[in-house]
Amino acid sequence: MKKAAEENRTTVTEFLLLGFGDLGDQQLLLYLLFLVIYMVTMVGNMLIVVLVVVDHHLHTPMYFFLGNLACLETCYSSTILPVILVNLFHGGQGTISVAGCMTQYYFFGFLAAAECYLLAAMSYDRYVAICKPLIYMVLMDGKVCLQLVAGSWLSGSLAVNILIYLMHQLNFCGPFEINRFFCDFNPILNLSCSDTHIIKIVSLFLAAVFSLPPFLLTLTSYGYIISAILRIPSASGRQKAFSTCSSHLIVVSIFYGTIMIVYLLPESETLEDLNKVFSLLYTVLTPLLNPMIYSLRNREVKVAFRRTLAKFYAFERI
Repeated sequence: MKKAAEENRTTVTEFLLLGFGDLGDQQLLLYLLFLVIYMVTMVGNMLIVVLVVVDHHLHTPMYFFLGNLACLETCYSSTILPVILVNLFHGGQGTISVAGCMTQYYFFGFLAAAECYLLAAMSYDRYVAICKPLIYMVLMDGKVCLQLVAGSWLSGSLAVNILIYLMHQLNFCGPFEINRFFCDFNPILNLSCSDTHIIKIVSLFLAAVFSLPPFLLTLTSYGYIISAILRIPSASGRQKAFSTCSSHLIVVSIFYGTIMIVYLLPESETLEDLNKVFSLLYTVLTPLLNPMIYSLRNREVKVAFRRTLAKFYAFERI
């Protein structure tokens, strides 16, 4: 009997991602929308990476962080959007193996956690640049920047590796439907027929350790930045600084706010569709907005882009 029960617990080998459900005539429109979003996200972020690498004028701490963020967003989008596009192409729903689902969640969780720390490092960089400009290059030298970026990537990897190890111990024996467009933590746990009490406690502990400190550091840094901006005597200077700072805060608020709503609110059927919308904001919208908010509206990036194009055109004519 015990052996038969164990066999039944391993019958589920794939999950069904319900995605956006039956969209009817809107399916093609939504497919084209996500395709455009994916292409713009990839081109925008890859352009920033290329410019930061090839243009020596952008070899500064701020653009070093922006280049890493753009690289992260490229990988982040490629973890989520191709699956959405494939499922929309095949009717809005699609199957994914248990191993594939775990792999997708691993990269999603790793990159999301790394982004928390990278956004915190970027906010600290701006805090030092605005509030302590005289010692900026001393505090933010190459070694410190490298340590902050390496710490961001390693922290994200460590957090998700612990969760994935525990998730691989789970058994799935039905149902097999995930009411999301990608493999997320809570929906996977809800499908398990194993005891998930320990993994839920561990996930709360990891969230407190790996998400709360960078969130608080980001808020504190922007608090000091806003305080410093308010002391700028020039009205035009204050307006320009507030414009940049508010844009950054909007993206950070969307990223953190929607994640908190999805993971902290109690799960219920009435909130399922709302959670899907919020999930879209931090998986699809923020990778699209980050290159536009942080880099592509920046005058130095625009100049670097024109300079790179001119060099490429001159090279082509040789």
